Amino acid sequence: MSTVSAPLLSPELLAQLESLELVSRKIFRGRMKGERRSKRKGQSVEFADFRPYVSGDDLRFIDWNLFARLDKLFLKMFLEEEDLHFFALIDTSASMDFGSPTKLHYAKQLAASLGFIGLCRADRVRIETLNQDLRRPGPVLRGRHSLWRMVQHLDAIASAGDTTLAQGVKNFCLRNSGRGILVLISDMLDKHGYEDALRYLVAQQMDVYVIQVLSAEELDPDLKGDLRLVDCEDDEATEITVSPALIKRYRETLAQFTSGVREFCTRRGMNYLLADTRLPVEQLVSNYLRKRGLVR
Repeated sequence: MSTVSAPLLSPELLAQLESLELVSRKIFRGRMKGERRSKRKGQSVEFADFRPYVSGDDLRFIDWNLFARLDKLFLKMFLEEEDLHFFALIDTSASMDFGSPTKLHYAKQLAASLGFIGLCRADRVRIETLNQDLRRPGPVLRGRHSLWRMVQHLDAIASAGDTTLAQGVKNFCLRNSGRGILVLISDMLDKHGYEDALRYLVAQQMDVYVIQVLSAEELDPDLKGDLRLVDCEDDEATEITVSPALIKRYRETLAQFTSGVREFCTRRGMNYLLADTRLPVEQLVSNYLRKRGLVR
């Protein structure tokens, strides 16, 4: 475990992120005016089309120049801009407080980066944790002026609680009935399994991205000799003798596990990405998540 004091968002990272925007593979009806163009017609400043006037239409949108030429009433239609709701759900179980940097710090930095992109586009941003109280949803943030409030909220998040992955996701779904983009950031290391948790997300009908964060120590362990391993979540102890054969079997088991999570997500329309904490967050966002279609 390593204590990381580095800021979640450096000035250099902010400069790279502010030109990006979040993209949903689904079309959701926003609640407030935003900066993204909708396929619905509304009353913004950008012209979209004409349609014949019908009784009851707003007379302010009649094109009188067209009426003078054709002697017929037509209404001007404009592209409507709408907001998007972005959710980040962070796993704060004890296993996330591992590695250098810790998986939790990496998850918070990723949530901050994606949240900042949403704030720049006037999207509604909400960041929550798996151990969050069922009756206490996270704050809804909107606009660039909310950046430091978001960072303070993330800085206060710490590894805590014994909530299972399934229960944490279920509580999130009960707190948040709205639609939008959801990014679940977790190591997916739960003895009770991950399947039920992801099924809850499928039922929520959000645009779901599952980002499995693993540390260098987990992906490429450097262990030797006789060791006593203690589970950080339930204190269960196991004594092992590390050998090349054991390391090989561990790698095969880990690859099988991550492959299983990926296949489970893909079959249910969720986008999956395995994130190594050695990869800088700016590269994860600008390269890998751009290829996955979450940002552009």
